[in-house]
Amino acid sequence: MPTLHTARLTLVPLADEHLELEIELDSDPEVMRYLTGRAATRAEVEAAHRRRMAVSPGFGFWMGFAGEDFVGWWILRPPQGPDQPLVESEGQAELGYRLLRRHWRQGYAGEGSRELLRYGFAVLGLGRIFAQTMAVNTPSRATMASVGLTFARAFTSAEDFDDVLPGTEQGEVEYEITRSRWLERVQPG
Repeated sequence: MPTLHTARLTLVPLADEHLELEIELDSDPEVMRYLTGRAATRAEVEAAHRRRMAVSPGFGFWMGFAGEDFVGWWILRPPQGPDQPLVESEGQAELGYRLLRRHWRQGYAGEGSRELLRYGFAVLGLGRIFAQTMAVNTPSRATMASVGLTFARAFTSAEDFDDVLPGTEQGEVEYEITRSRWLERVQPG
């Protein structure tokens, strides 16, 4: 995976040396509010790190830095899991992001996401990129819309969770953008 650059961010491929940064990120219960509703334990983050390192070639996790300051991570990965029943994996990928709370509302989530859209469409040649979140996660939904993804569907998670998060009853949403729509945005006219 290449290192990617934006005006303010350097996105470097996830490596073992980033584990402590992942622990810092996932140990904030507010960061994990719409994912697990609680801070992750060190053991949970270590297990997640191993899974994150095993993503298909060309895809993966990028750790974002503004100068030397860790901002968060971004992901572009092949579709997986029970919440993607309408997705045929060929030529498609899921976009995701997770930022330290001190970097929220500064435009970093959108900036890194736009770079991964560029990478996914221009370099990997994908035909569709999508993102999912809880319906009540309005900040993430706003980021998805700001980078050009549009509402695709609402759904109820196929997974059974031990702890139901506030807002679970409202379901989840998926936003998407196709390569042709992305090209229209980056090459108007």
